Amino acid sequence: MIDETQAILEAALQAVRDCEPVALVTVIESRGSAPRGMSARMLVRADGSTVGTVGGGAAEARAVQASAAAMQEGQSRELSFRLVDEAQGDAGVCGGDMRLFVDVLLPRPTLLIMGGGHVGQAVAAQGALIGYRVVVMDERPELLTEERFPHAHERAVGDLAQLAAEYPFTAHTFVVMVTPHHSVDDEILAAMAPHPVPYVGLIGSRRRSALTFERARQRGVPDAFLQQVRTPIGLDIGAETPQEIAVSIIGEVIAAQRKSRKRS
Repeated sequence: MIDETQAILEAALQAVRDCEPVALVTVIESRGSAPRGMSARMLVRADGSTVGTVGGGAAEARAVQASAAAMQEGQSRELSFRLVDEAQGDAGVCGGDMRLFVDVLLPRPTLLIMGGGHVGQAVAAQGALIGYRVVVMDERPELLTEERFPHAHERAVGDLAQLAAEYPFTAHTFVVMVTPHHSVDDEILAAMAPHPVPYVGLIGSRRRSALTFERARQRGVPDAFLQQVRTPIGLDIGAETPQEIAVSIIGEVIAAQRKSRKRS
């Protein structure tokens, strides 16, 4: 029989494998007639489901609600509850006090690179060095080899528009579009538009990007989404070589990641 601690730890590990955020809630102080003692734990998933318990009742319900907010903001936090008088707004009537720590475990951010050419290869190497989970897609199998992308966690070969349509974009997916040609870029943008993707960078001249955006609008992609697409991609550092361009792109991705954390 699996005990509570093992069940919580296994659920946390599975969440990490599934790239899903969770919050580990731990009782760090318990006084009086609180329902659970120190070190009692509960795991809270993004959908509000839980594993384990910190005592049930109103206090636990508030902890679940606070955990959802903490996961949304990406910030751990401490909670304090009085369990004296529910009529006065306290979280229970046990006659004690509880302090909980909500430890947010966010999934490793994914750097999704659409295009396995020279720039895509350099971006993958830089991204892996920074610590991103690297996924590379291209329609050319001869380019997506282990030799060219030794640090990629996933390599997907196929039609880029179809791959994008099937990909599970999340708020932790940072997309670098360095496709070999722009004929499918509007379809890729259309696939991403409904999702809370924090960064999309599109390589190409302003004129070519404008044409891509026009085709995307014809597919129903809203201007609000297109205005968030960084193009030309990367910070303006005068980059010329694929390696320099990769540095400018990763710098822009990092800036977007920090900004999204502050905003949420």
